[in-house]
Amino acid sequence: MPSSNDDDLALCRRAAKGDERAFAMLVASYEAPLRSFLARMGSAELADDIAQEAFLKAWRFASSYDGRARFSTWLTKIAWRCLLDEVRKPAAPDEPQRAAAGDSEQGAEISDMLARLSQPERAALILCEGHGWSHGEAAEMLQMPLGSLKTVIARAKAKCRSMWRPQHGDE
Repeated sequence: MPSSNDDDLALCRRAAKGDERAFAMLVASYEAPLRSFLARMGSAELADDIAQEAFLKAWRFASSYDGRARFSTWLTKIAWRCLLDEVRKPAAPDEPQRAAAGDSEQGAEISDMLARLSQPERAALILCEGHGWSHGEAAEMLQMPLGSLKTVIARAKAKCRSMWRPQHGDE
């Protein structure tokens, strides 16, 4: 269960001084939600690699966490930048994103819809609608103005509705 911001700040300050146990407590609190967000942004393998990279950067730069935002916001912002860096790398030929074999039909449809959104649309929608972040927190994580984030979310929702209606006849 995530701890309070004051607790996280204290743990991060201890980690900045080399306290591995303090950092392990932060990892234990935030690893699952971070990996969940990243998995929705791409493949599970990529999510694991990017989460690991984000935690390594958080460890290296723990002294820069000032407690103004929640630790999870700061960490997700780092992970988002790592994800963008990964996406910008020259890649091997892409394989189409497929739902995991254990996904339900509806889960597979949602994954397919998310895969059709742009990276910023997918991230904004997942952060706010899927993970419950406020628009302000998501805007900070994604480094975009609040108004732009709200526009991106509205556009993503509209795209998802248009993808859903033709298949299901919902009005």
